Amino acid sequence: MLASVPAATLLGVEGRPVAVEVHVSAGLPGFAIVGLPDAACREARDRVRAALLSSGLAWPLQRVTVNLAPSGIRKAGAGLDLAIAVGLLLATGAIEPKATSGCAFLGELGLDGSLRIVPGMLALVDSVCAEAVVVPLGSLAEARLVPGIRALGARSLSEVVDVLAGHGTWPDVPVTVPVPSSPDDTGAGSVDLQSVRGQVVARRAVEVAAAGGHHLLLAGPPGAGKTLLARCLPGLLPPLGPIEALEATKVHSAAGLALPSSGLLERPPFRAPHHSSSAVALLGGGTSCMRPGEISLATNGVLFLDELGEFPPSLLETLRQPLEDGSILVARARASIRLPARFVLVAATNPCPCGEGGRPGACRCSPAMRERYLRRLSAPLLDRFDLAVPVERPGALELLGEPRGECSAAVAGRVAAARQLARERGVRSNAEIPSHHLDELAPLSGPARRLLVERVRSGELSARGLDRVRRVARTLADLDGTGEVVGAEHTAVALELRSGREVLFGGRAA
Repeated sequence: MLASVPAATLLGVEGRPVAVEVHVSAGLPGFAIVGLPDAACREARDRVRAALLSSGLAWPLQRVTVNLAPSGIRKAGAGLDLAIAVGLLLATGAIEPKATSGCAFLGELGLDGSLRIVPGMLALVDSVCAEAVVVPLGSLAEARLVPGIRALGARSLSEVVDVLAGHGTWPDVPVTVPVPSSPDDTGAGSVDLQSVRGQVVARRAVEVAAAGGHHLLLAGPPGAGKTLLARCLPGLLPPLGPIEALEATKVHSAAGLALPSSGLLERPPFRAPHHSSSAVALLGGGTSCMRPGEISLATNGVLFLDELGEFPPSLLETLRQPLEDGSILVARARASIRLPARFVLVAATNPCPCGEGGRPGACRCSPAMRERYLRRLSAPLLDRFDLAVPVERPGALELLGEPRGECSAAVAGRVAAARQLARERGVRSNAEIPSHHLDELAPLSGPARRLLVERVRSGELSARGLDRVRRVARTLADLDGTGEVVGAEHTAVALELRSGREVLFGGRAA
């Protein structure tokens, strides 16, 4: 007898619909899975057999063939276990076909018959070709985020069989109502901006980066507060909108990371990979299972690269294309997937290997060592930072005196207002304004235009740098509430906030 059960498999951060076809026939007892399963998927044979027997169900002593269609897509993981078990029960007549009509099944089976969650449930449910879907009870909140499909939860295989046989009902689990998060509840140890002493320019740069989605480079000696400033940024960002929240949740779910009880990420994510991370860990990919990397996990949030100069130059160069496109195409021999990678990049670096930047009596690095260290950061990469700010160690009076600067809550209010102005222009942040719309959305006053013309003619600004300066000036004008026309004062500040690269790197980036 033949049975077919709708399910789905994960490829990157997107789901692909799969039809689990089960054929039971006479012959020597055996069990075979075809259709490009990976090792974990092939092992479903032993998990399904143990789960059936533990649930008091019979295992057929016949020839069983399971086909995972379409056969051209590689199936990874254990998310097809429940569909295989249900298909086997349908094919042997233990369940009536009408009981599963229009219903898909997703989940991993334990040897005791329990249902376990699998990564990427949001994407899997979104891709199934069915009106309803049965998932593990722990994934029910996540599955219910998908509109237009009825999500049902179960604790075990025996519970699924009882309901399908008409001997029970699906567990009555109330819908979780998302509770708005506080600005400090980022899940990443966000620090209040009031904890930063001194650093007036750097604090302003962090505010501008948050308001406009601009990439920020902080350079200075150890102990100056670079990491502290970077960890303040998530607390300044507004909560994610519905589309951004679903996108971020889908990526985190596909990576197998823990989600809030509501199933939905509401705060912008904050990722801080170590400089020893591999290319696959940072960019995503893999062999049998294409998983998102750190740049995708930071989507709609912040990616913090501490000790930027310690990252391998070849790895840093791979960030140039995602910084421009907001996504990355990961190509392998068997598959090619596009992963989201739209984030605010915040990087911190020392000016030299010892960190003192040539300070007389303190720096132990020769000029050749400093030059070799700074050459690890190429001009094209530096050109993609909208803001580059030198960070010096605060003085004793700044560290021990009063008053402190503004708290994160006060700054977050201005950031939210600037982000709202950007949304009214049709973009999520000013950093995403297309170049061909700058004249419309960020018009320049006469003095501002003359200032930029002078800088371009002198070779201080590239074409990319010119557009980035205009976007930063647009953000500065929004924060100050000066209207739609960008004036010379905001353009001058945008140029000043960008000029740190010339001081630190000898003008190797424009």
